[in-house]
Amino acid sequence: MSNELEFLSRRVAAGKLSRRDFLGRAAALGIAAPFANSLLSSAARAAGPVKGGTLKAGLVGGESTNSLDPALFMTQVPFAFGKCWGEMIVELSPDGKLENRIAEEIGSSKDAKVWTLKIRDGVEFHNGKKVTAEDVAATLERHSDEKSKSGALGYMKGIETIKANGKEVVLTLKEANADLPYLLSDYHLIVQPNGGKDKADAGISAGPYKVTTNEPGVRHGGERFANYWQSDKMGHADQIEIIVINDATARTAALQGGQVNMINRVEPKIVDLIKRVPGVTIRNHAGPGHYVFIMHCNTAPFDNNDLRMALKLAIDREEMLTKVLRGYGSLGNDFPINSAYPLFTEIEQRKYDPDKAKFHYKKSGHDGAVLLRTSDVAFPGAVDASQLFQQSAAKAGIKIELKREPGDGYWNEVWNKQPFCASYWGGRSTQDQMYSTAYLSTADWNDTRFKRPDFDKMVLAARAELDEAKRKQMYHDMAVLVRDEGGLILPMFNQFIDATGAKVDGWVDDPHQELMNGYALAKCWLQA
Repeated sequence: MSNELEFLSRRVAAGKLSRRDFLGRAAALGIAAPFANSLLSSAARAAGPVKGGTLKAGLVGGESTNSLDPALFMTQVPFAFGKCWGEMIVELSPDGKLENRIAEEIGSSKDAKVWTLKIRDGVEFHNGKKVTAEDVAATLERHSDEKSKSGALGYMKGIETIKANGKEVVLTLKEANADLPYLLSDYHLIVQPNGGKDKADAGISAGPYKVTTNEPGVRHGGERFANYWQSDKMGHADQIEIIVINDATARTAALQGGQVNMINRVEPKIVDLIKRVPGVTIRNHAGPGHYVFIMHCNTAPFDNNDLRMALKLAIDREEMLTKVLRGYGSLGNDFPINSAYPLFTEIEQRKYDPDKAKFHYKKSGHDGAVLLRTSDVAFPGAVDASQLFQQSAAKAGIKIELKREPGDGYWNEVWNKQPFCASYWGGRSTQDQMYSTAYLSTADWNDTRFKRPDFDKMVLAARAELDEAKRKQMYHDMAVLVRDEGGLILPMFNQFIDATGAKVDGWVDDPHQELMNGYALAKCWLQA
């Protein structure tokens, strides 16, 4: 019986037998569906990736204002689509190791101030031009320019000079940085012809798919790039398509109905229901992602640390973790680092304390309501979380007024613009990258307006420290400063919860970001 099913499973993997016929035969033989499906998965892996077809994703995080300029990527759809058409200097593997992409080798001086990137031969852009060291250097130059408004600008400013020399790019840093190769895996740093200086939003790079459709806020598509330098490892579907579905109910229905093959941001409250849908698989894993409420430290009334502390103490983290994340996450402690980072250290957990919140609120001298902006697109369950925050704060005598903002335009008109709003961060590969991107005074994405020269000096000192024990203590001190004096309210770290349909294969859990760190469409395939 087993031999017969193994034979039939290989025929399914080879495209010579339908999945339905296989499962029908298995049922006739009295084989349970889970075992039959496991045989199919094993056969598919043994046969290797199946090429062909169109792999579709229904994703939240797309807006009409989205651009193909990698410097401006800030939401989930540009992030995922960029991983399809863009090629990186290096990539972070699921186990946290660096994999060389356009950079074939990376080396440094002993003091970690001078870094040399050897550029790989034979990598071709979608326009037929070969990738050169000059293109890589120009890419890094553009993201180091304040005019680019790049999301990577915070740490790119740490590079003093960028020079192309033959097949190499030499970077000289202002301060030593042992983490530099990890920073180069930032999803904004897609290598473009002449660094994108000529036309940043052309959608041309050296990734596995060429852009064919770009309708911001609606849909995006790509076709397999025939000359992709690693075509044997990535880009198995003939086409990929992203359909923007910001509504959670519609997104789930599209997966259940087979209109799409994968979705992101499954709401924790429906995970158990989705698990019961035949053929649908929940893909969840812990990582550095966190859901937050951000206050601008330089804008009244949030320029008063007693008011900020009152709001931090007025949020019931345990309740939020239970009711919003349903356990698919962990408690946050008002600094953006958790055990996903190797140099993480425990700090006493902040707890809900309405009496202390009331004390700090009174001490702040503020009177009247505090306006909090929220939206369904801020994070799954953001509106519910905001309402819970409103209720827990009321017990401390703090009135929070909620304003529910529309999803389209939230990331351009509310986030990093308004002084108090719901938001999320996917985390970064290292603590230096997280702090440099969002907490340095000079960072374009400093969304709490936490601008402290003393903190800036701590970031630079930790970046240059090569003694791991000393560096770990530095990061502890930085975390305490952000926690106690910053504008971040971080009640919970989220798990990334995606879901795939019946025929999706090739999925590998990746803790760094949702959708296999954005590579799900580029690396997965549809079973025959």
